[in-house]
Amino acid sequence: MANSFTQEYLQIPAVTRAYTTACVLTTAAVQLELITPFQLYFNPDLIIKRYQIWRLVTNFLFFGPLGFSFMFNMIFLYRYCRMLEEGSFRGRTADFVFMFLFGGVLMTLFGLFANLFFLGQAFTIMLVYVWSRRNPYVRMNFFGLLNFQAPFLPWVLMGFSLLLGNSIVIDLLGIGVGHMYFFLEDIFPNQPGGRKLLMTPGVLRALFDTPEEDPAYSPLPEDQAGESWQGASDEEELHPGQDERHDHQHEPQDPDEQHR
Repeated sequence: MANSFTQEYLQIPAVTRAYTTACVLTTAAVQLELITPFQLYFNPDLIIKRYQIWRLVTNFLFFGPLGFSFMFNMIFLYRYCRMLEEGSFRGRTADFVFMFLFGGVLMTLFGLFANLFFLGQAFTIMLVYVWSRRNPYVRMNFFGLLNFQAPFLPWVLMGFSLLLGNSIVIDLLGIGVGHMYFFLEDIFPNQPGGRKLLMTPGVLRALFDTPEEDPAYSPLPEDQAGESWQGASDEEELHPGQDERHDHQHEPQDPDEQHR
């Protein structure tokens, strides 16, 4: 069974595997009290004045304490990140990493002017937005009541958060950054007079792109043969738990901050 789990784990695309594993390990470290959320959240003052550079990354890795909300977010993140990597970014790992950097930098810059302390939720919405725009004909299902096509998914999630009384700033940030990437990468280069503005650095291509595709690679069923979900699998049901997606976005009460 251990060998089977290891094989399945190694079948996950590299970027998706690395990101989701980092998120799980970060949450495990917090649960084991090896670290605290106060050491992870985005704080420009501590980054600039105390050189706590790791906060630029760790604020994207923590999705709250272990529980249903965390599991829901991990499933959501894993699914859409993997479908992007296996779909439109298949064989283009460097471009996928560049999208991560593009989104992370823009969200960090926005975080300098807003009270956002963990940006992982916005990053997930960005991935959902890009996937949904590149798969416009996939049919989605919300609680078995609302049917819609994939491009409406980010907005449905935002509306659901609003109905539950949660802040939608984090959703809007993810949608905004996702749209900027989609526009610059997919729309503007195909317009009259347009050109490709997002160029993946050569160093990323040298590090991540391989000359040949792994013959043992196994994509998700819905992405095989490069096709969108068909038939009964065209329906994606969103499960309860979205109301907890922003619970951990409140400002942490860092005891060290009170004495600085």
